[in-house]
Amino acid sequence: MEKYLILLYYCYTKIENPEEFREQHHLYCIEHNLRGRIIISPEGINGTISGLKADCEKYMEDMKADPRFAKTDFKVEEYDKHAFEKIHVRTKEEIVNSGLTDIDPNELTGTHLEPEEFRTMKDDEDVILLDVRSNYEHKIGKFKNALTLDIENFRDFPEKVNELESIKDKKIITYCTGGIKCEKASAYLLKKGFKNVYQLHGGIIKYGIEAGGEDFEGKCYVFDNRIATEINKINPEVISECFVCGTRCDRMVNCANPECNNHVPLCENCAEELEGACSDTCKHHPRKRPYNGKGYYPKDTNGYNPYIGLKRKSANELDT
Repeated sequence: MEKYLILLYYCYTKIENPEEFREQHHLYCIEHNLRGRIIISPEGINGTISGLKADCEKYMEDMKADPRFAKTDFKVEEYDKHAFEKIHVRTKEEIVNSGLTDIDPNELTGTHLEPEEFRTMKDDEDVILLDVRSNYEHKIGKFKNALTLDIENFRDFPEKVNELESIKDKKIITYCTGGIKCEKASAYLLKKGFKNVYQLHGGIIKYGIEAGGEDFEGKCYVFDNRIATEINKINPEVISECFVCGTRCDRMVNCANPECNNHVPLCENCAEELEGACSDTCKHHPRKRPYNGKGYYPKDTNGYNPYIGLKRKSANELDT
């Protein structure tokens, strides 16, 4: 059986013409059968993609050959199939939605800690681990004793920093899924007067790959068909509870009602009884999707055509 890879990566770098680059990059992904989500902006690129091992290795090689992306740190995981249904390459104002458009991580950011450095430092008495992810992410998994914030979206992070005044003199290590949010979160903390600010380079995913994931409790929420993935190979523990019955459960699902689409842990029994919904109300909603046993529902393609927006070549031209 052919091996597939999942790549998680970002790079803060100047892109002069994001829309032109988006078009070129989109076409490249189509030609190499890569699927996933890629965001391109004037400040850089952010992506999660899957593909056959050879195609992903070619992608990484070609990206690093471009001086703009030579420093990109790819987090690479093996998988048994594509982790996405299709490829989307979009342009946005930022590569991660923060609202902190005045911050350039190439000029200001926290001190990067590699996974092994993080592992040896995380339990120091004067260290605070700060989770900068959203509620639905840290509820299913986080580092032991980490401080979490009540935020629904990363854009809410700046307004929560005032709540951290009591730990301003501590060493603060920020962490997130793949490291991208920490680049701006740690910079913002420095701008607000925090002195000793660090960040886990490569995030939770890289820590799991390179350091075994020690003391990460629960699973890590990911933005692909897996929904959540195992990180800790040393001392794993389930910390989340089924949204309905309260039993220990780290089985993350999206509610089958698309108008709710709640991201919650749901045990197999409750999922079967509610047909993938997070409540009886959602179970009987007229738009509820048929439960697929997994709890991940790709968006309706609505006649999705990956060539829409491409000006250089048409699908017919590619076949010739």
